[in-house]
Amino acid sequence: MSQSQIELVRDGALATVTLANAPRMNAMTRGMWLALRTTFESLNADDSLRCVIVRGAQGNFCAGGDISEYPGFRYDEAQLAHFHEEQVWGALHAIGQCPVPVVAAVEGACMGAGLEIASGCDIRLAGAACRFGAPIAKLGFPMAPREAALVHAALGDALVRDMLFAAGVHTAERLLQAGFLLRVLPDDEVAGAALECAGRIARLAPLAARANKRNLTLLAATRLAPELLEGAYRYADSPEHREGIGAFLDKRPPFF
Repeated sequence: MSQSQIELVRDGALATVTLANAPRMNAMTRGMWLALRTTFESLNADDSLRCVIVRGAQGNFCAGGDISEYPGFRYDEAQLAHFHEEQVWGALHAIGQCPVPVVAAVEGACMGAGLEIASGCDIRLAGAACRFGAPIAKLGFPMAPREAALVHAALGDALVRDMLFAAGVHTAERLLQAGFLLRVLPDDEVAGAALECAGRIARLAPLAARANKRNLTLLAATRLAPELLEGAYRYADSPEHREGIGAFLDKRPPFF
């Protein structure tokens, strides 16, 4: 069994999707992004489905992207664009297009890619010890436009600016105050609360849930200005991009 994968468990009308890369706190590999997209595309076609839970394995939601893979593709503009526009956004779009409610059970680290995945869910529950952020300024690159739009819509302007400009990391309580989270719970109660929430949704009118999901998705839809995507990945071979990733892998502070 691969150490990094997307696990799917079905229990009648409920589905649980688990981000599983425990040695790296469930950091997303390229293969996991592809598998996450495929998993949700399959679920989205299932008329018997009533609710989905997204969680991370072994006490963390997702610590971000798997940076060990980055030198192999991020310094090439075409490969970088394909990664964000097809692989990452393909998975996030599939989550957003899920026709039934998606509940995020957030434990431990919820950083970068994890924050994006959680932003695509409808209801978010988190443990009190959770930490949220997107400290990619330390890695020398910006958040991709479509991903930034998703997180900005879910989290709000002030926190997103702090996370992206100052590499701010925030508590679950702070994100509850911001409206990103529905509830903050003791850490050992998150999984049970998510299951109870999903079960309650599944027992209610399924066609009404699907209609509400469609309406809310359309209400939240935004069209990106073309200029946001033009040249969005020209930084691929920039010195600061290479320095940020190299410093992380070398376990030293970056010098920008």
